[in-house]
Amino acid sequence: MRTYEQDLIGARQFIEQHDDFLVVAHVQPDGDAVSSTLAVGWLLSRLGKTFTMINEGPIPQRMTYMEGSDQILDMSLTERTRTYGNVICVDCADFKRVGLVSEWMEEGANMLNIDHHPTNDEYGTQTLIKADAAATAEILYDLVKLFDLGWDRNVAEMLYTGILTDTGGFRYSSTSPKVMQIASHLLELGVNGPDLADSLLEQLTKPQFDVLTLSLATLQMSENGKVAWVHVTPEHMVQAGASNEDLEGIVNYPRNIQGVEVGVLFKVINENAVKASMRSAGKVDVAAIAAEFGGGGHVRAAGCRLEGTLEQVTALVIERIKQSL
Repeated sequence: MRTYEQDLIGARQFIEQHDDFLVVAHVQPDGDAVSSTLAVGWLLSRLGKTFTMINEGPIPQRMTYMEGSDQILDMSLTERTRTYGNVICVDCADFKRVGLVSEWMEEGANMLNIDHHPTNDEYGTQTLIKADAAATAEILYDLVKLFDLGWDRNVAEMLYTGILTDTGGFRYSSTSPKVMQIASHLLELGVNGPDLADSLLEQLTKPQFDVLTLSLATLQMSENGKVAWVHVTPEHMVQAGASNEDLEGIVNYPRNIQGVEVGVLFKVINENAVKASMRSAGKVDVAAIAAEFGGGGHVRAAGCRLEGTLEQVTALVIERIKQSL
């Protein structure tokens, strides 16, 4: 069985031996996905490699402060003129999470899979997976360190962003001593931790506030008070003038109610499809539940997409969660 250290060396060799990369993270990228994409781009640039960074859609506006964020192509606005034979996927628990960007890849492309999700199915020709890492950015810190190219404030800000957001501001159980040591080093490199925490974890745009208000009005709880859930409909999104990035963090509100073991956000995609995002206090493995429905994630944070109406999907998921309590 390969060790993490061996996989780090394998990832370094993959990057050294190839060129002309396509770098992609999962659809609807969060802080870790965007920062990991940019950190890989920073590394490839330092090595003199050519590369293209891309996502199926736009990156969140609040992530545009990072160096190079304007170089991540929005596939929905970009005409494809070629395909790529060398691919680096970051923060994608399974290959389908790259979305339509797969159309930009050659069949049988060389692929490096860098991720921290325990549900990762080890797709690709080379993997660098650490399921107990707090974020993919934590793994990339180790990879950048292995190349020994030096550090600068830009890459420090990228990696800090990924770790900050995926640990909920260093509040989640994944916040290990190693995570704090990394954060300390990145702060020494000039990262403004308080400003990033304020802009990424505290501030809300008006559309965010409005869609949060609408979703909280839908709050329901199980009879024993251990499961709580809210939903958001397309009508709510229009009324609030909100986009998908404005939904980030809403699922934490039902989870944060005292006594609740699992909180869920149901996002209605259309009349026949609903996305369920789940957060656990630790007693329930929501990644296992999500996997049963074709999704994945972490023990305490996971999601899946189900076919059916809001009522049907809600009943199915909530009943399955109750069975796990």
